[in-house]
Amino acid sequence: MSISTHVLDTARGRPAAGLTIRLERQAGDGWQTVGEGVTDGDGRVKGLLGGGALDAGVWRMTFETGAWFEGEGIDGFYPVARVVFRVTAPDQHHHVPLLLSPFGYSTYRGS
Repeated sequence: MSISTHVLDTARGRPAAGLTIRLERQAGDGWQTVGEGVTDGDGRVKGLLGGGALDAGVWRMTFETGAWFEGEGIDGFYPVARVVFRVTAPDQHHHVPLLLSPFGYSTYRGS
């Protein structure tokens, strides 16, 4: 089906616009890039699968937080945030949001 994300800057209470995200699928001993995008004004990226299929397996989203913090004039602790997750039901939508602040982040399986 599909994968989506939403990044919120919890320190300032607003979406994290302009943050680069890469979506990868585990392939053997490595990772295959499936798509990449930049968050819009609402902190969302559409079309990360780039028209490809969502397969069962292990996936990873890499959020380029260091470059984003620098662009915002913020001294952040994490240069990247990586979220690795397992897709067991490819017929379902998978929403993987990131709640971000300069010294911490969290994620969850959204709807």
